[in-house]
Amino acid sequence: MVIYLMSAISISTVFLFGCIGEIITEKSGHLNLGIPGIMCMGTFGGCFGMSIYMNALASQEDAVWLLLVLISIFFAMLFAACGGAIYAFLTVTLRCNQNITGLALTTFGSGFTDYFMKTINMDRSAWASKVMRYSLPFADKLGWFGEIFLSHGILVYLAIAVAIAVSIVFKRTRIGLNLRAVGENPATADAAGVNVNAYKYGAILIGSAIAGIGGLFYVMDYVAGSWQNSSTIEAFGWLAIALVIFAVWKPDLAILGSFVFGLFFVLTSYSEVAFGIHFSLAQKELVRLAPYMVAIIVLIVTSIIGKKETQPPAALGTNYFREER
Repeated sequence: MVIYLMSAISISTVFLFGCIGEIITEKSGHLNLGIPGIMCMGTFGGCFGMSIYMNALASQEDAVWLLLVLISIFFAMLFAACGGAIYAFLTVTLRCNQNITGLALTTFGSGFTDYFMKTINMDRSAWASKVMRYSLPFADKLGWFGEIFLSHGILVYLAIAVAIAVSIVFKRTRIGLNLRAVGENPATADAAGVNVNAYKYGAILIGSAIAGIGGLFYVMDYVAGSWQNSSTIEAFGWLAIALVIFAVWKPDLAILGSFVFGLFFVLTSYSEVAFGIHFSLAQKELVRLAPYMVAIIVLIVTSIIGKKETQPPAALGTNYFREER
């Protein structure tokens, strides 16, 4: 059971980074279906930064934990933000269809990552992964509590901190208020003196950068520095988008929602050990569909209830034409 919960928390970090990034983007009124591709680009960027740093060292034992983490995160955010910049330019400046642009970006990001990951020297990735997964030194002294909640790498706690920080920004700062206004009614926000396009660009770039860390975490932490292809990260990106609905566009609820999604995702891998339940191949696929089904149910229920705080931004998916204000 302990291993099951540890694995659920670990994989939920991928979903949480992607979800927070998408929530920020959607709060500006843009539905970014390119998040899966952006997470893939973040994966490449983080691994690229890791490779540059590790290959510059005479010995892998010379790696400085904090420097390795910061460089990897920086490059992951940089490449993911570049993907976000493409989406922002096409949908904000050129006012292209958001859905088509997002889907095209997912295809591009996946192919881009699969191709360029082959050019990276990943010989020291296992060691770098071990360094990035350093946990709190006293975790093993606190029994099952320490194992479940305190034995993870720094990126797990960073994801939770980012979710809480974004929630505070949305609720208690003028920037958050303006961003929500842009997503609800950009014409009114524009008339009130808010630079609508600047907020849209900022939200898309920041959201994309945060989502990119999720891809980095999957490769450098969850699978210990190994790489096959981008299909798994792309699938996690779609789960992150579904999680936005489950969390009703609230970053703090996304923390709990990502853990629930994580429980479902790893259930088939640990069911026999933790619960003595054996799933057939078909049953495993059905269990992995559960997060999507839950998201659909939440969407239906919130639509029926009709409370404003559980609804998506009113202008979500609609391009803003200033001249039509």
